Amino acid sequence: MESLRLIENWPVPTAAAAVVRADGTVAGSYGPAGHRFPLASVTKPLAAYAVLVAVEEGAVELDEQAGPEGATVRHLLAHTSGLAFDEHRAAAAPGTRRLYSNAGFEVLGDHIAKATDIPFAEYLRQAVLEPLGMASTDLPGSPAKDGVSTVADLVRFAAELQAPRLLAAETLAAATSVAFPGLGGVLPGYGHQRPNDWGLGFEIRDGKSPHWTGAASSPRTFGHFGQSGTFLWVDPEAGAACVALTDRAFGPWAIEVWPALTDAVLAELRA
Repeated sequence: MESLRLIENWPVPTAAAAVVRADGTVAGSYGPAGHRFPLASVTKPLAAYAVLVAVEEGAVELDEQAGPEGATVRHLLAHTSGLAFDEHRAAAAPGTRRLYSNAGFEVLGDHIAKATDIPFAEYLRQAVLEPLGMASTDLPGSPAKDGVSTVADLVRFAAELQAPRLLAAETLAAATSVAFPGLGGVLPGYGHQRPNDWGLGFEIRDGKSPHWTGAASSPRTFGHFGQSGTFLWVDPEAGAACVALTDRAFGPWAIEVWPALTDAVLAELRA
């Protein structure tokens, strides 16, 4: 895809990107697809997927107690547990605010490890990475932010997010629909959004502005971006997903170039 050549002009040392159609075929890729990049918060959708597998396996339930008093697995996945951003302390009552929380995903990892008697990184490998053939991906630390992967591996995950094999279609549909509608909150890097809609581990685009996806992205678009200069989105209306990984920390450069890439990709897909 010609649109992916835009990453040549990004002010980053290394970048790679790919577009995956809903049928799993790669529409195009550019850059070193096998280069391993730190994912930062693009780790969260992978971790959330493992949690959802654990739910389907019966190891945990979405509405069982987890984290602060009154919070559940569902609250933790949807950033509504009330836990602070990077501290294991309650900053709000569960279900009242959208407080984006790394701590919440660390609590989730511990909860799954306890329920399954398998360390979370190993559970992620068995439940998601191995079945999808993501051999270059691992989690050496926090389920919130320490994943490492390649564009080639995330292409496999992006295909799974459009035609799930590891989860029931209705489970994925629920995870990529708004959980706890109407809650406001801060979208990191983009300020306060009302509503600040999220599913279960996935951010939902809806009508957010400003946003890291494109002006042409449909409201149903879901995904995640990471502070290491990484993103993954799926646009069901376009029937495609896009992965972009870099090795430069998120900042004004990304706010400028990411939407342009997304809009160019969507325009090329439509054409």
